[in-house]
Amino acid sequence: MSRLQIYGLKTVLQRRSLIVINPNLPGCCEGAPQPADTITCKPRPDDGGRLWYFTSWQEPIAEADHVVDAALSVATTLGAPTDQSGAGE
Repeated sequence: MSRLQIYGLKTVLQRRSLIVINPNLPGCCEGAPQPADTITCKPRPDDGGRLWYFTSWQEPIAEADHVVDAALSVATTLGAPTDQSGAGE
């Protein structure tokens, strides 16, 4: 969550997922007023069952232990600026 907030994204922790919202851009429609995605972490069968982060479309993002890579991918997908100083630490 804190890694995503570096990119100006809001997060809402749910029981089994993390909703990530870009409050700085308009969404596509009334039902989605801001760009958002629901991120989950689960085993990836085609990678030996290792834990991976997935989008709400079930697209793999990054291995669970690659938090920085996953956050950058989510930020890019949601149109957040990714050139923040310290974001790549």
